[in-house]
Amino acid sequence: MPGKAFLDWLKREGRVVIVGASLAGLRAAETLRDEGFAGSLTMIGDEPYEPYDRPPLSKGVLLGRATPEHTALPRRRDVDADWRLGVPATGLDMAGRNVQLADGEEVPYDRLLIATGVRANPWPHESEAGLDGVFVLRGRDDATALQKRLSAGPRRVFVIGAGFTGSEIAAACRERDIEVTVAERGAAPLVGALGGVVGQVAAQLHLENGVDLRCGVMVTGLEGDSAGRVRAAHLSDGTSVETDVVVVCLGATRNTEWLAGSGLGAGPRGIACDAGCRAFDIRGIVTDDIFVAGDVARSPHPLFGYQFLSLEHWGNAVSQAETAAYNMICESAARRPHMWVPGFWSSQFGVNIKSVGVPSMGTEIIISQGSLAERRFVGVYGYQGRVIGAVTFDNARWLPFYQHLIETTAAFPPQFPVVDRRPEGLRPVPADFPDPSVPTHGPTVTLSGYSPADRRMTFSPGR
Repeated sequence: MPGKAFLDWLKREGRVVIVGASLAGLRAAETLRDEGFAGSLTMIGDEPYEPYDRPPLSKGVLLGRATPEHTALPRRRDVDADWRLGVPATGLDMAGRNVQLADGEEVPYDRLLIATGVRANPWPHESEAGLDGVFVLRGRDDATALQKRLSAGPRRVFVIGAGFTGSEIAAACRERDIEVTVAERGAAPLVGALGGVVGQVAAQLHLENGVDLRCGVMVTGLEGDSAGRVRAAHLSDGTSVETDVVVVCLGATRNTEWLAGSGLGAGPRGIACDAGCRAFDIRGIVTDDIFVAGDVARSPHPLFGYQFLSLEHWGNAVSQAETAAYNMICESAARRPHMWVPGFWSSQFGVNIKSVGVPSMGTEIIISQGSLAERRFVGVYGYQGRVIGAVTFDNARWLPFYQHLIETTAAFPPQFPVVDRRPEGLRPVPADFPDPSVPTHGPTVTLSGYSPADRRMTFSPGR
């Protein structure tokens, strides 16, 4: 364990490298400087842009209310960093303590933070994915290209996947008066993240706003014309939809491939770390010089049975980055655990949707306030007799209260009188999440570990 003399040297003259010029990477860099780190700081990013905000890409940018160039993240302070942008990291030498870059350079470190995030899954058939008019939406360049195509006035947009991103894209298209079809293999939009009860409310939102919603179907192929432009999507129910724009919203993959063979505990589910954000190696031994933050991290959470959670949440990226940065340069006795309670928000079809906790762990739901029919309500999720999550539709003022219930492991169903409880909220009903072995589009919290009581867990190095 590093002693005080080493840590004093580290703060004065040490080398910190952050891989991922992202929201998490930037907030970590700012925290390092705030905590007195005066050594060299290197920021490595695969995109040619300094850190920018992603949520506006599927909202304001697609509506033409903001440009991708104006999504840069506000700076809390100057970080005095050496920026290596547009050059991806390609390897990690843990023994030699250096990061290899695509241009052949090696960047040495004394402390390393990995914040490489996720990337959008492309359409799996390469030739079809390459058709003109087929898009994904994750980065600035994606948003620029899609916004340009929407501004050209397509006849119809076809969205594959009705998770949060797909639903927001559909809402943006309808607001621009563009015809849109959404195909979802689950029973309803948002079903993987919020369950079938709330998913049916989301389905009504789509239908009432003129979306051609197709649930319970899969896209079997995309067809192009002789010029290589997409012209139709074919579905598993035998139908076809003519379209000139397809947006693929099939979830995301964590950016860990560059760590293959490094000895770090990284794989498709992310990089495993402890509650202090220190990464594990493939033997399950915690490192003391490599930390993880943001969407790429898998960390245990005591409020949720010490499940390893992978969170694709804006707030989690900030909180975890700040915790990791603080722990990188402080004494072990002063380290802090990352205890942020998951929270998420979305805006679609004029409705503000917010959640807290881990709704997808819930087996039951009760509508504690408001009404599903009026689409203004609070839904509370229960798991093994305790409150595990909550979601609000246009009722966000109640979320802090329900977050407190989650943090205090309050009993489910919650026992308190409210002034606007309707008959539908008098008893819990099944939350109606799909079978977890069948992938669905758009969960924002992934349970990527096991509870301590699960003795069937197996360990496979490097996976």
